[in-house]
This record gives sequence, C-alpha cells and structure tokens, in this order.
Amino acid sequence: MINDTKSLLRFWPLMLFGGLMVLFAFGLRLGDPSVLPGSMQNKPVPSFTLPPLANSGIEGFATKDLQQTRPLLLNVWASWCVPCRLEHPLLMQLAAKGVLVYGLNYKDNGEAARRFLGQLGNPYHRIGADSMGRVAIDFGVYGVPETFVIHKGIILYRYAGPLTPQIIADNILPHLNL
Repeated sequence: MINDTKSLLRFWPLMLFGGLMVLFAFGLRLGDPSVLPGSMQNKPVPSFTLPPLANSGIEGFATKDLQQTRPLLLNVWASWCVPCRLEHPLLMQLAAKGVLVYGLNYKDNGEAARRFLGQLGNPYHRIGADSMGRVAIDFGVYGVPETFVIHKGIILYRYAGPLTPQIIADNILPHLNL
C-alpha cells in the first residue's frame, strides 16, 4: 500500500498538468474570447441621468436622449484609455457622416477629458460624465472603450474594445442602416 501511494504521488504533478491542459483545450473551443456576452442586447437602455462634462459647454444626457427614432452610438471612453485614443479618429469620421454619437466619459478627470477632446476633436453630440462608473455598470461595461448601437432606446449591438474599420464596416454600419 505504501509503495502504491508513493507511486501515485510521484505522478501527481503530471496528472495535474494533464488536467490543466484538458481544461485549457476545452476553453479554447468555447469561442472567440473578444466576443463578450451582450446581456443587454435587445433590451432597453437602463434608466439614468448623467451630468455634463464639467466646463465643456456640452450637455449631459439621460435615458430619454437615447430614445431617438434613428440609430445612434453610445461610446464609453476615458482620456487615460490608450485604445480610446486609437479609435477616436474613426468616431470623428462617423460623426462627420452624420452619425449621432453620445459619449459616456468613464471614471475620468474632467480637465484631462477636455484636453483629450481639445487635442483630438469632439465627435460627441453630448457627453455624460460617469465619474463613479455607476451608469457603465448598468450597461454591463467591462472596460473602455465599449460602443453600443441603440435605436429607440433599445440596445441593438455592443462591441467591447477599440473600434476598427473592419468592425465598423461589418458590425456597426449594418445596425445604423448606412
């Protein structure tokens, strides 16, 4: 019995490693990890009111503002977010094409956010300051940037991560009817 136990203990690290490899392989088969579950998809936007970005001259917004009769974008961003800086020119292009873009400024310093927009331009129709991140939580935001396509107050699509020309062409524009 003692010899059997010693033999089993000798192979314990190998069995543990094998078990972890099976779990890892199974996890890879679950799908694309960049596609996060959209628990809010096809549901109404949460009820909220966001104050404006301080000293920006741009109005904040509330749930009722996202109940437009045409599709719009809600972009969750922050000045400290490097991927937000990368996707920003694409948001500028969409706004120039007439897409209504709302900005949810997430856990940011107002001065830094205004500086960000001063350097890169402002694609946002309105900007709400979510300094505590509570509204973002209600939307199910994992991090910044995230972008939602909303029509008549219903979330049609959500993309977590920085927008790219390919994501916009394949996933955003079809929902915007452009």
